[in-house]
Amino acid sequence: MTVSAPAAKCNPRYGTDARIQVIVTDAKGVEVVNTTAPMGDAGEFSYAFTVPADMPVGEATVTAMPYAIDWCDDTGKNNRVGGAADVIRASCVMPVETLTITP
Repeated sequence: MTVSAPAAKCNPRYGTDARIQVIVTDAKGVEVVNTTAPMGDAGEFSYAFTVPADMPVGEATVTAMPYAIDWCDDTGKNNRVGGAADVIRASCVMPVETLTITP
């Protein structure tokens, strides 16, 4: 399975050492993958992994977020803007995609 995203159009400038954190959670809520992979300066990445043979059948979830960068929540806190009043804030809800595991 491959999890990927194209470069952002807004030039987030993550830097040359940026990483993406990929988490796959099975139908029972158990994390089966929790790792980081290289991410480009504009947020682009591609991470491939093998779905474990013993992963339970059902709906699993995949999340991918910049690692140790851009943590924020919907209260308007963001570790990159530190109190800047004139910044337009965006929702930072965890992006979640589903995948269906079949026998």
